[in-house]
Amino acid sequence: MKSFFQFLNEAQSQASMQANKMNLKSDGHGGWLDSRGKFVATTEDGKLKFVDKKKPKEQDGPTAKRKAAPAKPETKTKKDTPQETGAERAKAGEADQTSGEPTETLTTAFGRFNPPTVGHGKLLAAAKKAAGGADLKIYPSRSQDPKKNPLDADMKISFMKKMFPDYSENIVNDDEMRSIFNVLTTASEQGYRNVNIVVGSDRQAEFENLAQKYNGELYDFDLIRVISAGVRDADAEGVEGMSASKMRKAVVDDDFDSFRRGTPKELDDGDTTALFNAVRQGMGAKKKKKEVAEMWEIAPKCDPRGLRDQYVSENIFKIGDIVENLNTGLIGEIIRRGTNHLICLTKENYMFKSWIHDVMEAVVNYPGPSGVPGSQREVGTDSHREYTMRMTGTLGIKNLINKYKKKK
Repeated sequence: MKSFFQFLNEAQSQASMQANKMNLKSDGHGGWLDSRGKFVATTEDGKLKFVDKKKPKEQDGPTAKRKAAPAKPETKTKKDTPQETGAERAKAGEADQTSGEPTETLTTAFGRFNPPTVGHGKLLAAAKKAAGGADLKIYPSRSQDPKKNPLDADMKISFMKKMFPDYSENIVNDDEMRSIFNVLTTASEQGYRNVNIVVGSDRQAEFENLAQKYNGELYDFDLIRVISAGVRDADAEGVEGMSASKMRKAVVDDDFDSFRRGTPKELDDGDTTALFNAVRQGMGAKKKKKEVAEMWEIAPKCDPRGLRDQYVSENIFKIGDIVENLNTGLIGEIIRRGTNHLICLTKENYMFKSWIHDVMEAVVNYPGPSGVPGSQREVGTDSHREYTMRMTGTLGIKNLINKYKKKK
């Protein structure tokens, strides 16, 4: 028969496991704090019990929640609402016309935008419509590598704000928002009851399954809606057919005219040239030469056959490899290979599925993907030396060796 202390230890361990999955920290007295140090839960009956989010707190600012049934709701003016700024609202005409109280629903979009294109304007417009005057936040991912993500996050966001000035205050540059889970967990911590996730039609099912699967475990929303921004057709002309893959291909082909057609009119010729050159530099491409990588590596949607051949031949994405989902930002180990998809497991033991054209090789213990396939990181090769130098921050191995070389 179990003793009282055994039951107590088991209860504490269950609560700790649940808290670890949600990135909560113990206060040492049975309470739990979120990533911002806010008290959010206690340990009761071996499980986490969250504080009543429906009770608003003055210090919570615009994301605080209203009481479920206030006796006499007070009408707040926009001036009285704490921290009520344009960053939490869409542009003119979108402010809440019924009251100045904070909204309970967050509309968000998470994506690579690498590089941003005129097609992304359609996504932002759909997000703005879905928000309906409530909070809207756009989170560009943080990934960078020379093949599929040539622009670093800061540069990418800088160009996005120039390309889409109507949404400049809604585009958030936050280094902690590396995956859709980070976005949803933070929104839940901030007190939002509902969330709208706006994605391209080809990614709607993926985000729907993933977001709903962990609701109540990683985060807690009354309602999660995954909204399509419209049909995406890689073979179509114009906005519907524009993609970052085509833009990267245009850079490798040194085709500035095609690249220009993929940018909105808000970006002038000078800034478009700067973006073109930034993508070229990030990819390591030389003018009029395709030395950076094969087309299936930099723009898999433009060369699906090449990608498929490499996958079937097991040259890429092997069991045990660590990959990053380019849509959601999740990083995990490949535990199963399908005909055209992968089943992966994060280090927190969360499972996700990815199409092979939506993943890239990632490296653990490095701030970003290596951009170097495993086959090219063999010990003793120049590529392995360069990869190791990047990972450790070493600038010159040759100089280090010569420094300690014995003089004759």
